[in-house]
Amino acid sequence: MNKKRWAAVGIAVGLLVVSLASSYAVNLAKKEDKESTTLGDTYSMLLGEQAVSKNISQAGAANKSVVVLTVDGAILDGGTSGIFSSGGYNHADFMNQLQLVEDDDDVKGIVLVVNSPGGGTFESAEIKDKLVEIKTKTKKPLYVSMQNMAASGGYYISANADKIFATEETLTGSIGVIMSGLNYSGLYEKLGISDTTIKSGQYKDIMSQSRAMTDGDRAILQTMIDDSYGRFVNVVATGRNMDEKRARELADGRIYDGAQAKSVGLVDEIGYKEDVIKAIQKDYKLEDGQVFEYQTTSSSLSNLFFSKASQVLAPEKNTVSELSNLLEKFGTVDSPKMMYLYGGE
Repeated sequence: MNKKRWAAVGIAVGLLVVSLASSYAVNLAKKEDKESTTLGDTYSMLLGEQAVSKNISQAGAANKSVVVLTVDGAILDGGTSGIFSSGGYNHADFMNQLQLVEDDDDVKGIVLVVNSPGGGTFESAEIKDKLVEIKTKTKKPLYVSMQNMAASGGYYISANADKIFATEETLTGSIGVIMSGLNYSGLYEKLGISDTTIKSGQYKDIMSQSRAMTDGDRAILQTMIDDSYGRFVNVVATGRNMDEKRARELADGRIYDGAQAKSVGLVDEIGYKEDVIKAIQKDYKLEDGQVFEYQTTSSSLSNLFFSKASQVLAPEKNTVSELSNLLEKFGTVDSPKMMYLYGGE
């Protein structure tokens, strides 16, 4: 590696050390009540204290507000908001925004902007359930604006909206469930590598990369996929006031462009985000109301470190980003899982 790459590695290692030190400080803070405030402040400075503010895009009456929420990227709970944050969709932040919407009586309408290929079944269901809860409890209307892509999980979280807008070029649909994995057993056999797994039951290592999948394995996993698929179809049928049989016909995994989606009943209108905002304002007499988005900011040292690293290592910034992503996953097991995701994992 050249000097810049070594510098990138050094920065990443340094951040890891700072993270461990700050975690130690937090543990001390919990034990020492007198010092909790000071050490807590240190923790916030190191890992980033998240502050949510309103970014107003259209001035107006605050008590007749329309909030614009955005899901941009894969819907996965893999992002962090602290020292190893690398940007992109952050599931914890988004769920926090949904709670703020539910609690804010001044918010009279919700525009959900979706630009996503989908993601995890759990995360998608969590978003969908929270949106349904908000609609049920507060009666706040929900309009969706589909951008470049709102496929699979992206459609799943959109299905219960009062109105769904897409552009003619939007890619949507891909209604279904997928579980992807790689199997290296044939390669291991050629290389003379043996699987020495010791397990308590024959299915304990299901989806193992080091042995061939059995008929029993496949039957178990297919049942899980079928059950999850059934829930997805029910979400579509309920959200779109559609017969379940018709929903299943549309849910064969294929993608639709926005015009096709409108013709088959998966989308209501063709339009851009601005059109959606105007539509919800007109439909619910909120034209003189405020339009805003939530903005999460952090004053953490991590932001400073990565900002400076990007400046010093401009040609190597992808290396810093990759190292950050790697450290985010440190200590986790990347195992196959069911996904509402267009194109697989």
